[in-house]
Amino acid sequence: MALLQVDGVSRVFAGIAGGAPTQALQPTDLVVADHDFLTILGPSGCGKSTLLRIIAGLDQPTTGQVLLAGEKIQRPGPDRGMVFQSYTLFPWLTVRENIGFGLREKGMPADLQQDIIAHYVARTGLTGFESHYPKMLSGGMQQRTALARALANDPKMLLLDEPFGALDHQTRALMQELLLGIWETDRKTVLFVTHDIDEAIFMGTRVAVMSARPGRIKTQLPIDLPHPRHYTVKTTAEFSAYKAQLTEEIRAESIRAAQMQP
Repeated sequence: MALLQVDGVSRVFAGIAGGAPTQALQPTDLVVADHDFLTILGPSGCGKSTLLRIIAGLDQPTTGQVLLAGEKIQRPGPDRGMVFQSYTLFPWLTVRENIGFGLREKGMPADLQQDIIAHYVARTGLTGFESHYPKMLSGGMQQRTALARALANDPKMLLLDEPFGALDHQTRALMQELLLGIWETDRKTVLFVTHDIDEAIFMGTRVAVMSARPGRIKTQLPIDLPHPRHYTVKTTAEFSAYKAQLTEEIRAESIRAAQMQP
C-alpha cells in the first residue's frame, strides 16, 4: 500500500534581485510504500533536501502535489517527524523536555507523557542524560535526542535530512545501527537523505538516485540484503556490487553537475 505519493512535483525559486529563476526540481514522481525505508542519493545541489522539505510541508511545490495516506500535504504536521543535520533541539529544555515537547503541545496527560518519554530515552540510549541540556551533550547524543523527539510523536513517516552528516565516523556508524534497529522493530516508513553511498545501502530497503540539478528521480534500486542487518554486511560481495552500481550512477551525475557550473 502506498503511504506517500509524489505527483509531478517541481520547484522553481525566484531569482535574486531580478536575476533568472532557479529550477531546483524537475517534475518528479515517487511512490513510497507503508513500512518502506527509502534512502535518497544525489550530487550536491540536486534538490534532495528541497524534495524532503516539500514532503515535510516546510516548502510548497511550484507544480504537482504530495499525498500522505491520500491527504494532500500543505503544511507541517505531527504525521511527519523531521530530523535535520543541524542540531535543532531547544537549548533551554532538557533532554526529557525536548523529547516530550510535541506530547505537551498535544495536551497529552502528564503521566502518559512520562511513560512515552521514558520509553524513548531507553530505546535511544539516553538513560542517565534525561536532565542534561543540549550544550552538555555530544553531537551524537543531541541527534539521539532529536530522533527520540521525532519518534515520541508516533508519526506516520520519519523524514531525515543527512541526520548523521556532522558526526565522526564511529558515532555515525553507531547511529546508523541504532536507527536501523528501531526501524526493524517498529517498521515506521522512512525517507532518509544522504550523500554517503555506504549509508544509503546499509540503511535502505530501496535507494533512489537523483539527477544533477534540476533534480529528478533517475534510478530506484531495491536493496535485497537480509534483516536484521548487521554492520558486517558492508564487507559482503552483495554489498560491494550495490556500491559499484550506485557509485557509477552518482559519478555520472556529479560530472554532469560540474559541467553545468558557469
